[in-house]
Amino acid sequence: LSFAPIVLMPGPAGEFVGAIALSVIMAVASSFLLAMTITPTIAAMLSPQDPSSSRRWWVSGFSSPRLTEAYRSVLSWLFHHPAFGVVLSILLPVAGFGLATTLTEQFFPPADRDQFQVQVDLPAGASIAASERLVNEASTILLDHPRITGVDWFLGESAPSFYYNMVRNKEGTPQYAQAIVRLDQVEGYRDVINEMQQVLNAQLPQARFLVRQLEQGPPFDAPIEVRLFGPDLDELQSLGNVVRRILSETPHVVHTQSDLSEVLPKIALDIDESSARLAGLDNRSIAQQLNESLEGAVGGSVLEATENLPVRVRIADEARGDLAGVASTDLVGRTGSGESARLPLSALATVRLDPERSAIPHFNAERMNEVRAYLTAGVLPAEVQLDFQARLAEEGLELAPGYRIEYGGEGSKRDQAVGNLMSSAAVLAVCMAATLVLSFRSFRMAAIIGAIAALSVGLSLGALAVAGYPFGFTAIIGAMGLVGVAINDSIVVLAALREDPEARQGKPAAVRDVVVRSSRHVFAITLTTIAGFMPLILGGGGFWPPMAITIAGGVGGATVLALLFAPSTYVLAMCQGCESEDESAEEDTKIEETPVIVSHARFPAEAIQ
Repeated sequence: LSFAPIVLMPGPAGEFVGAIALSVIMAVASSFLLAMTITPTIAAMLSPQDPSSSRRWWVSGFSSPRLTEAYRSVLSWLFHHPAFGVVLSILLPVAGFGLATTLTEQFFPPADRDQFQVQVDLPAGASIAASERLVNEASTILLDHPRITGVDWFLGESAPSFYYNMVRNKEGTPQYAQAIVRLDQVEGYRDVINEMQQVLNAQLPQARFLVRQLEQGPPFDAPIEVRLFGPDLDELQSLGNVVRRILSETPHVVHTQSDLSEVLPKIALDIDESSARLAGLDNRSIAQQLNESLEGAVGGSVLEATENLPVRVRIADEARGDLAGVASTDLVGRTGSGESARLPLSALATVRLDPERSAIPHFNAERMNEVRAYLTAGVLPAEVQLDFQARLAEEGLELAPGYRIEYGGEGSKRDQAVGNLMSSAAVLAVCMAATLVLSFRSFRMAAIIGAIAALSVGLSLGALAVAGYPFGFTAIIGAMGLVGVAINDSIVVLAALREDPEARQGKPAAVRDVVVRSSRHVFAITLTTIAGFMPLILGGGGFWPPMAITIAGGVGGATVLALLFAPSTYVLAMCQGCESEDESAEEDTKIEETPVIVSHARFPAEAIQ
């Protein structure tokens, strides 16, 4: 049930990690069947036939009477003072929650691959030939690096989606190019990315180069996205310029981009209507003739095999790309006598270039100006965003009524994924609580296990902070799975307490004996669980270790909760006057063990022997 929210999580993140949780559920279900059938059979076959062999440590396990006696003494004192036992056992979880405030946030770690990508944006209106010339220069610069083994460019479109979260969002864009760069090995790839970003910026300043690492998780356009909403485009553009300036001053920001800052050149005509009427032309006829001259008119067709190809006639590219050439375009008009005459466009109108917005972006049907920031490889977006928000507050940016600011990028994707993950958690938590109540037939027992599940989360966060990993989506998944794994030790201890008649009443001495007997099983569960996650921890990288450390650290700390918190809380909840009864029981034991001296008695020799 604790892994079920991961399986039921909708969205791209659910598709990515759902199989992990489903595999765990199937493994646990299979292990239950094996434990109830195959394991008892093998245990019976391998049990020692000679009773004396059970004393050997490799058959019955290691035991130390001295350690056992010291362990019994500590538990005896703690269970006679259960409140102190509860306080002592929750110190680590509380410290873990405190360390959690120091964790940095990272939605998904970067991919550990010997590849990275380069995105190039030329000024609007640049030709595909200009893009090709630029990427040839960039290829030379990239291949000069000793660690780069190959570069593959894609002009006018995005690279193919060779990685699971890469999206093809560019097509038919001549001023855009994207490259996939291969390295000789994975180690140190971030240093190469940062170095090439600086080199390309310095040597090719005529275009915007983005050298980016491959990311994990759902795709996002930029690590930090600031969305400004409002009705007026000019005001949105002004606000975007302020935000873009602050972002550019924030450390670790490589490039910034604003939707409304991109403009396209537009030819504007101021037509002299009196001159146009004298030439027998109006606005409509002038626009029609210009369109036919610049864009072309179909003047015939060519039959090639079975296909009829239209022939479009227009002026040369040199004239179409030059403002003076456009102004000298001939228009066909009429003279006063009604004869046809050719007049240049400049004789009837003034031709000028005006900037025009390339697009009016919208988000959920609202006008928006999105400012994007791209960061240095290896820097956590959450830290940079917090720095930017502090600088924005110092700037004192005031938004007029009807305008607001929102954040996208990695933070938005993280919140969306966590919301999807928690969408079914409440229902399944009720199912888990009902399962515990029905199993133990006690709400108090279920409450003890629920408290242990909550405290184990603090243990997992503390382990993550000590290990030095950021808090991300994989750590959240590990914490949710930990809730179901960490309570296994406590269930073993509490089930043993319920089976003992005196321990069921909460008597400290009986509880101590049960906990001592259960300790071997608890340690075995803990050690085997941690050992199972060690390959993921030792394997390194940024994806698996946070999840493995979260579960392993929580399970290791949950051992203390199972052996101290659970029985101490059980004594407090179940014991009513047990301390006095336990003391009287110990006194009765002492009286019974007092030697009795019998004098003047005769015994047969066999009895004495």
